[in-house]
Amino acid sequence: MAMEKQCTYLIYDENVVRTEPSELAAGLESNDVKLKVSTMKKIILLMLNGEQLQTLLMKVIQFVVPNEDKQLKKLLYLYLEAVEKRSADGHLLPEMILICNMIRNDLNHPNEFVRGSALRFLSKMREKDILEPLVSSLRANLEHRHSYVRRNAVLAIYNTYKCFEDLMPDAPELIAEFIDGESDVSAKRNAFVMLCNCDQDRAVQYQLSVIDSITSMGDIIQLNMLELIRKVCRQDPFQKSKYVRAVFNLQSSASNSVAFECANTLVSLSSAATAVKTAVQAYCTLLGTHSDNNVKLIVLDRLSDLQHKHPEVLKTLIMDIIRGLGSPNIDIRKKVLALVMDLVNPNTIDEVVAVLKKELTKSHASTDADKSTDYRQMLIQAIHTCVIKFPDIAGTVVHVLVDFLDDANATSASDVVLFVREVIETYPRLREMVVQKLVTYFPSIKVAKVFRVTMWILSQYSETQAEIEAALEAIKSSMGSLPLVDEATLQAAANTAVVTEKSGPAVLADGTYASQANTGMSLVAKDAAPSVRTFLLGGDFFVGAVAGSAQTKLVMRLASLPGVAPELVNRHAAQAMASVCGIVKLGKSGVTPNRLDDDSQERLWLCLMMLNDPGNAAMAEIWNEKCRSAYSALLVEKQKGMAQPEEAKEEEKARKIKAHVDDVITFRQLRGKGVVVTEIEDEDAMDLSRATGAGEEEDFGSRLKRVTQLTGLSDPIYAEAVVTVHEYDIVLDVLLINQLNEPIHNVCLELATVGDLKLCERPQNYAMQPHASLNVRANIKVSSTETGIIYGNIVYDVGPAPNNAANIGDGGSMVILSDIHIDIMDYITPADCTLLQYRSMWAEFEWENKVAVNTTITDPVKYLRHVVACTNMKCLTHIDDETSECGFLAANLYAKSIFGEDALVNVSIEKQRDGVLGGNLRIRSKTQGIALSLGDKITLKQKVQE
Repeated sequence: MAMEKQCTYLIYDENVVRTEPSELAAGLESNDVKLKVSTMKKIILLMLNGEQLQTLLMKVIQFVVPNEDKQLKKLLYLYLEAVEKRSADGHLLPEMILICNMIRNDLNHPNEFVRGSALRFLSKMREKDILEPLVSSLRANLEHRHSYVRRNAVLAIYNTYKCFEDLMPDAPELIAEFIDGESDVSAKRNAFVMLCNCDQDRAVQYQLSVIDSITSMGDIIQLNMLELIRKVCRQDPFQKSKYVRAVFNLQSSASNSVAFECANTLVSLSSAATAVKTAVQAYCTLLGTHSDNNVKLIVLDRLSDLQHKHPEVLKTLIMDIIRGLGSPNIDIRKKVLALVMDLVNPNTIDEVVAVLKKELTKSHASTDADKSTDYRQMLIQAIHTCVIKFPDIAGTVVHVLVDFLDDANATSASDVVLFVREVIETYPRLREMVVQKLVTYFPSIKVAKVFRVTMWILSQYSETQAEIEAALEAIKSSMGSLPLVDEATLQAAANTAVVTEKSGPAVLADGTYASQANTGMSLVAKDAAPSVRTFLLGGDFFVGAVAGSAQTKLVMRLASLPGVAPELVNRHAAQAMASVCGIVKLGKSGVTPNRLDDDSQERLWLCLMMLNDPGNAAMAEIWNEKCRSAYSALLVEKQKGMAQPEEAKEEEKARKIKAHVDDVITFRQLRGKGVVVTEIEDEDAMDLSRATGAGEEEDFGSRLKRVTQLTGLSDPIYAEAVVTVHEYDIVLDVLLINQLNEPIHNVCLELATVGDLKLCERPQNYAMQPHASLNVRANIKVSSTETGIIYGNIVYDVGPAPNNAANIGDGGSMVILSDIHIDIMDYITPADCTLLQYRSMWAEFEWENKVAVNTTITDPVKYLRHVVACTNMKCLTHIDDETSECGFLAANLYAKSIFGEDALVNVSIEKQRDGVLGGNLRIRSKTQGIALSLGDKITLKQKVQE
C-alpha cells in the first residue's frame, strides 16, 4: 500500500490549470528570474493538487539550486517539502544526495536568511537519511551571532530529536545549556518548548529556577510557562502550591493572552472562591477592554462554563459582567444578557434593572436603527424575564416600558404592550397607573397590533367612571369625526365601480413572492399620523372590530357602575353605535383597499346588539368578567409551561449522582480515550480528542447503522463507507477489499458532490495485493443546510505495478459507486423563539414549500408528535393530550441549523368525515435548499408512524 505523502502546508487554487512538464521545464531553464519564480509557484500548486511531476526534480536541481535569489530560494524549500523523496521501493532517491549537499552549504552560508530558510526546512523534515549528515551543522548554528538563525536551529534540533532520537541523544542537555545563556525571547521560547516535550524534568527544573522572575519575561515564554504548570499539576496535583503564587503574579500582565491563560490556569488549579473570583475578574476585564469580538465571545463561553460550576462566585460579580453590554456587537450583547438573566438574584436585581433601563433609554436615542431595534427588543425581553422572576420590581419598570409604546418598530412595540398586558393582569395595584399611561400615549401609537392590545386593556381594566370616560374619549379621538368617508367619495366609488383586489403578496410556483398592484383609491395621506382612523381607511378592519368591541365593553361596564346616570350611558352607547355603523358602512362601500371581512362584520353586528341593551347583566358578565378570566387562565398555563422545564432541571440535578461509593478509581496513566476528564484537568488538553470525536462514546451497533454499501458483493472491488457527520465536516471512512486473485495498482477513489458540499483533498493512488483490504478516509466540508449527494467511482489497473511510480495510467477498469445521501436532520436542532419573532420571520422569509398531509395516522395530536420527532423540530404551540378529541389542530414548529439558518413549519390539519386526516404543512425558510429538503423529509416520513 502506498504511503501518504508528508507535507506541512496546503494551497487550494480553483483556477490552477494543468501544464505540460515540457513547458514547465522550459520555464526552469530560462535565465529570467521572474519566469523561474512563476514556474516554481505553478509547479508547487500542481503538486499540491495531485499532479505527478517527479521528472522535474533534476531540472530544479540543475537550474534553481545554483541561483542565489532569496525568493527563489524560499520557493525551492517549499518545493522540496512537497516533492516525493523516495522511489516506489521505499529507498531514498539518488537526487536527494545533491539536495543534502545543497542544504549543508546553506547551513554554512554567510547570509542569515539563507541559513534560517534551511533550518526551517529541516524543522519539518522526516527523512533520517537527509538529517543524519547535517547534525554537526545544526549544532554549530546554535552559536550563530544572529537570533533568527539560533531560534530556527533550536526548532531543527527539536524535530531531529523527536523523530530520530539516536541522531542527537544529547539534545536535551545541549538545549538546557543553550537556554541558560540565551537572551533572545523567541529562541528561549523555542528551547523551552523543546524541553517541555522532550525532557520535562529539565523544563521543570529551569522553570523553578526562574519562577521569581517569570513576570519580567516575554509573553510568549509566559504562555508556555503556564502550559507547563497545567501539565505538571495534572500529573501531580500536590505540586499546585508551588505555582499558584506565580500564576497570581502573572494575572496583572499587560498581555491579554497571558491574562486569559492565567485565568484558565487558576480555574484548573484551584476551585477556591478567591481563585475563581480572580479568574472571573480577568475575564470581565477582557470583556470590557479587548477589541476583538471573537475573543469576547470566547470569554463569555468560559464565563458560562464557570456559571455551572461556581454560580455563587459569579453572582457577586454580575455587575462586572453586565458591562459587556457596552459592546456594539449584537451577538455579544445577547450572550451577556442570557448570562446575566441566569445569575440575577434578589440582592442584585435592582442594580441590574437600573442598568437595563439605562441601556433601553440609550437604544432609543441610537442612530443605528437596525441594531438598536434588535437590541431594544432583547432588553425588553430581559426586563420581562426579571419581572417574572422577581415580581416586586414590576412597579419600577412598567412606567419605563410604557414610554416605548409609540416605537415605530412593530416587534419592539408589540413586546412592550404584551408585557404591559401581563403586568396589569398579574399586579392589580398597578392598574390605575398603567391605564392612565395608556390613555396618555394612545394618540402616539404607530402599530396596528399595539392599538388592538391597548384598546383591549382599556376595555378590561378601566374600573372607575373617570377611567372609562377617558378611555372612550381616547378611542373616539383616534377614530375622528363621523362619517369616516364623505358622501361625495362614496358616490364617486359607486359610479366608477372600482374593482379592488386582495392585498398581500402572491406566492409563485417557485416559492417566491410577486407584488400585486392595487387599483383602489387611497384615502390616507402619505404624511398622515397613524391612528385608528388611518388604519380603517387603509382597510385594516381587524382594528375596527376591536375598536367597536372595546367601546361596547366600556359602555357595558359604565352601565354596571352604581350611581351612573342613564342619560350618560345612553349618550356613550349612541356614540359607540354610530362608530360601529360608520365602520360597517366604510367596509361595505368598496373605497378601501380591502372590504370588510365576515368575521369582523359579525363581531360588529354583535356589538350593536349589545349596545342596544347595555344594562344586560348576563351579557355584561360574559363580555367583561369571563373574557378577563379566560386571559387569566391563559397566563396561568403559560407560567406552568415556563416552570415545568425549570422544575425538570432541578429534579434532574437533584437525582444526578456525582459518584457512587463503589465507583472504580481512574488512573490517568491508564486512561483510555473515552474516559471523562477529571476536575484537575483543563479543557485545552482534550481539544484534539474532542475535535477528532475520540471523547464521544459510540458502540459498535450504532456505528453499523451508519454503514453504507457502495458496491456489490460480486464486484472486483468491494466498498462500504461509514458516514460520520461532525458539525461542519463529513468524514467518509471507506473500506476497500480487492476480491480479485491478482494484485491491482493505481487504485483511486474518485468522489464528487451535489449541493453545498466540497471535497477537501485530491484522491491518492494505492496498490493492493490479492484479497487485501484498504481503509481510505475522505473529508468533505459542508457550507449550508440542504440534502447533499456524494457519488463517484473506483478506477484501477490490473496486473503488476510499473517500475516507474510516476507512470500512472488513466485507470484500466472502473467500479461505479452507489450514491450517498446526506440527511438534513444531521444539521437541524430544535430551537425556541417567541411568537412575535416567529411571525416576523414568517413574513420575512421568501421561500415556501407546501406539503399535503398524507398519512395513515388518524389522531391529529399523534400526527403532530410524529412530525416533530421525524423533523427534529420544536413545537412552539402548547398541545395537551386532551386535545386529541378535537377534530382540528394548528401548531407552529421551529428549528435552527448549525449554520444559523431558521426553519419554520406551520401545521394545519383536520379530521375529515371518513376519519382520515387532511390539511397542509407549510415550510418557510430564507433559503430554497432547507425548505425543499425539509419538505422531502416530511413527505417521506409522514405516511407511516414509526
